[in-house]
Amino acid sequence: MGVGILGNFFLLGLHSYTLLIGHSLRPIQFIFAHLALANSKVLLSKGIPQMIVCLGIRNFLNHVGCKLILYLHTVAWSVSLSITCLLSGFQVITISSSNSRWTDLKIQAPKCIVPSCFLCWCFYLLINFTLLGTMHNSRYLTNNTKMWHLGYCSVSALASLNATLFAIIYSIPDVMCVVFMMWSSAYLVLLLHRHHQQVKHIHSCHLFLRAFSEKRATYAILLLVSTYVCFYSINSGLSFYLFKTDKYQSWLVAVSDLLAA
Repeated sequence: MGVGILGNFFLLGLHSYTLLIGHSLRPIQFIFAHLALANSKVLLSKGIPQMIVCLGIRNFLNHVGCKLILYLHTVAWSVSLSITCLLSGFQVITISSSNSRWTDLKIQAPKCIVPSCFLCWCFYLLINFTLLGTMHNSRYLTNNTKMWHLGYCSVSALASLNATLFAIIYSIPDVMCVVFMMWSSAYLVLLLHRHHQQVKHIHSCHLFLRAFSEKRATYAILLLVSTYVCFYSINSGLSFYLFKTDKYQSWLVAVSDLLAA
């Protein structure tokens, strides 16, 4: 929590200061600012209640507060994932060669960054509000409605079949973002590999160091994306299991929150 909040708030402060002194943010900086804001909301909405639970205080939030915390966390989590996906796409467009089919996108991409970031926020604010309202609508609740135990509160969940359906519907945009991130990372690795093959026969110290940097960048991309996807997949599986089970298992909740952070 300490490292995450300090890091993200430092980025937010840095970009806010840039705006206050009258400078405009570059597209990549605008993405970083929104990503830091989303990550900060994830840590604050999930980390602080879980830390209070770890201190021995459980179920301290009422029904309204529980729904609000759950709503803020799910919105921030989804926005963080979608803006990370946007960052991956922007990197692909930036690094692609100028004579490729990406030429038009290279010109238009910087202009679309700002509306795309705000579109991510608006989309997930709306979709999570709709799903959360539907989940707690009495018309959709059945006699075998379960309770979803989060430690700091408990919320009513739908019956098993409907819960599975809602989980699948809710996860579709996130899965699409993860798939796009994997594709864009694979494309970046392919571009770096092609360039490395083109320059490796040139015996120049400068080009050799550049090629070596490209290999390191390739390894870094593979490591970061595989780690991100693994953590996301495990966390999603644990979250779905906790959503389905009737018992509160503190160690599973703690592991899930750690992977989410």
